Amino acid sequence: MAAAACVPVRVCHQEIVKFDLEIKAAVQDIRDCPGPLSALTELNAAVKEKFRHLRGRIQELEQMAKEQDKESEKQALLREVENHKKQMLSNQTAWRKANLACKIAIDNSEKDQLLQGRDSLRQRKTTKESLAESAGNITESLMGISRMMSQQVQQSEETVQTLVKLFCTRMKLLSRPQNLWWHSLVLIHSETSAGGMCWM
Repeated sequence: MAAAACVPVRVCHQEIVKFDLEIKAAVQDIRDCPGPLSALTELNAAVKEKFRHLRGRIQELEQMAKEQDKESEKQALLREVENHKKQMLSNQTAWRKANLACKIAIDNSEKDQLLQGRDSLRQRKTTKESLAESAGNITESLMGISRMMSQQVQQSEETVQTLVKLFCTRMKLLSRPQNLWWHSLVLIHSETSAGGMCWM
């Protein structure tokens, strides 16, 4: 192989290796991608571009191999081309698997978030119901206390009225003997005075 011909082949080899490594790294990024889908789409766009460049360099290397004068050099380059093609296919398979795994992980994550959101809504609903029930219990308790206080006030009023009636009754009973005694005393005094006058 002439020295001038070796330079493009060597450069083509270097670029093929460079794109192969970049694709492997990008596939790993896809595996580790936590989402969202927009981030995965951006990574896939970058990988597609790298595959396009890699495919172009492999085609260039294949064309160079066909242009070699020596059959041995031609066959050697063609074998390298086949190896690069196989590696590219392997990278494509790994890329598809990484995409599938990433999409499944993103879907599961979104489902978990939805379930957590539903649990949160259900918890808030339960809390509201508990608060409403507590408020109802408090209201019922306050109404019970109010009824009890009203009954106590009514009983106190009835007790006061009963005491007043008893007091009035006793006062009447006490006032009757006193009046009788007073009238008797007046009569005795009158009779005594009249008898004295008659005696004299």
